[in-house]
Amino acid sequence: MEAAAASSRIGLAGLAVMGQNLALNIAEKGFPISVYNRTASKVDETLDRAHREGHLPLTGHYTPRDFVLSLQKPRSVVILVKAGSPVDQTIAALSEHLEPGDTIIDGGNEWYENTERRMHDVSQKGILYLGMGVSGGEEGARHGPSLMPGGSYQAYLNIEDIVKKVAAQVEDGPCVTYIGEGGSGNFVKMVHNGIEYGDMQLISEAYDVLKNVGGLSNAELAEIFGEWNKGELESFLIEITSDIFKVKDEYGEGDLVDKILDKTGMKGTGKWTVQQAAELSVAAPTIAASLDCRYLSGLKEEREVASEVLKEAGLKEEVGPVMSEIDKKKLIVDVRQALYASKICSYAQGMNLLRAKSIEKGWDLNLGELARIWKGGCIIRAVFLDRIKKAYQRNPNLASLVVDPEFAREMVQRQAAWRRVVGLAISAGISTPGMCASLAYFDTYRRARLPANLVQAQRDLFGAHTYERIDRPGSFHTEWTKLARKSNTGVAALN
Repeated sequence: MEAAAASSRIGLAGLAVMGQNLALNIAEKGFPISVYNRTASKVDETLDRAHREGHLPLTGHYTPRDFVLSLQKPRSVVILVKAGSPVDQTIAALSEHLEPGDTIIDGGNEWYENTERRMHDVSQKGILYLGMGVSGGEEGARHGPSLMPGGSYQAYLNIEDIVKKVAAQVEDGPCVTYIGEGGSGNFVKMVHNGIEYGDMQLISEAYDVLKNVGGLSNAELAEIFGEWNKGELESFLIEITSDIFKVKDEYGEGDLVDKILDKTGMKGTGKWTVQQAAELSVAAPTIAASLDCRYLSGLKEEREVASEVLKEAGLKEEVGPVMSEIDKKKLIVDVRQALYASKICSYAQGMNLLRAKSIEKGWDLNLGELARIWKGGCIIRAVFLDRIKKAYQRNPNLASLVVDPEFAREMVQRQAAWRRVVGLAISAGISTPGMCASLAYFDTYRRARLPANLVQAQRDLFGAHTYERIDRPGSFHTEWTKLARKSNTGVAALN
């Protein structure tokens, strides 16, 4: 069906599942929407769904011109196409028909500098631009995602009433806020995904330890994760983990989770997060460990060969004694505490990366508000984000979540259990790189003095890089080798 001229409040181009679902969500909230896709069949499919899912106010268009002309001015168009050149092609097709004052909103997982380039390019035509992170997967897009729009503030104001209704709703408001200038919305979504990598890695390690050290069955694991989801770990990822353990294999005996090939895919946002952390000299070891694990998981054939070669070389699988029910219960409690403490460190790393970038770019990111909009709709949604929000409200200049008085107390209460789990895993030959990285981060950050003095001495010896002293100001250089030889000669003379 064709719409009457200029009757839609907003448009959406790009009708893969995420695009369709977001369009239907917008329509369902009472905002008439026009949709467009290069492949006409996707437009028909969306129209059909709009009819079936409640006669929603959605109209389909088959050319960029008809699509743009169906929108009320100032026009706002969301594009949800694959990141990279498809975005540029879509912008080119649409901007032929857009006018000064109209807005383009890119809802894809885009590299933030691409957003800043496009923002600059379209501004030549007077077009406003937002790069908007969208989290929550297909389900979130349809029923309420977490939205992270950054760029033109005027563009945000043009769609504020829409995004506030479309976003997930939590007790302290909708899960959307104006993030900041430039590509800040995309950057925040990228770090969200990096934190998500860390979360998923830590959960998989908890599973590994409980299964292979504790000997727990999938049924027991489903129950444990279900139980954990009622406490401080309550979150989307813990909830879905419990569900995963309940699904039987439809092609044979047993549970589906045990039949899945252990090679992890990835789209690139985790890698970008670690690269940015390195660029900004921010330690993000938990997120980096999760990325390394995805790389290593990809070497399935090499790992199978290594397993055989090392067995032949005499490496024995460490099989601990069968655990008593009491020991199992203790292990479950310990793993829960280790997972929570590790998670705090992972989020601390993500937040510190956001702060560092915010300072570099002058974005003025509000970390407490970011934690708030992640409380609903998105993949990392979790009850403890409310506590992170409150930590930054108490102290907007908090150096790290680890030193917030509440989180510090929780870390201290849990550290003995955390060390037991990591120690047990190491002695059993089970790798827990995420938990180990978080613990090493905690132990490094809390020490007033580190062995970096020796590294500085080495750098000064071989490269004359100089060093500072703890007892007097200034830079110093020492002829280490000469003095060491001299003291050798002295020792020889004494002997």
